[in-house]
Amino acid sequence: MGFTRAELLAFAGTTVPDLVGPGCRLLISGINPGLWTAATGAHFGHPGNRFYPALYEAGITGHLIDASGGMRDADRAALIEAGIGITNVVARATAKASELDESELLVGGEKLAATTEHVGPTVLAILGVTAYRTAFGRRKATVGEQEEQIGGARLWVLPNPSGLNAHETVASLASAYRGGADAAGIPDLRR
Repeated sequence: MGFTRAELLAFAGTTVPDLVGPGCRLLISGINPGLWTAATGAHFGHPGNRFYPALYEAGITGHLIDASGGMRDADRAALIEAGIGITNVVARATAKASELDESELLVGGEKLAATTEHVGPTVLAILGVTAYRTAFGRRKATVGEQEEQIGGARLWVLPNPSGLNAHETVASLASAYRGGADAAGIPDLRR
């Protein structure tokens, strides 16, 4: 599946529904949907995104999910059954996260806190330290578990899986994501 630039740009400003079910223990938050994600309706759907390969390598999922053409019902059900939910700090789709301004990230942080409180996961994992710093006013935050909680959940700030985050690899992402998954009680399916 492919899209022309014009087709993708038509999805600017649209939203993608959260993927959350009952018993969510690990709520993963991206920064905001990219245009490919909005076009397919599948979180982290861009073919170059390393999110699903990292989840698989970390043993968080039992098979490699390919969401580039949309999320299959079986994959959605597997994530929900595993206790994994997916949301975003900001709901609005953009071509680049840099199109979001500080006020939009601050409002998104408030909404994410409310969503987290409503969903009730053990762990909230925000993928992207820069977005977390801005959305929650924690200018010196680093990657890893944070002292604060959000919406009653333990907070982990983890690396963004975008291909633009070039210093991270699938292996380094998997290692970081496993820490948040362990804290949430998500079994390691590699064992």
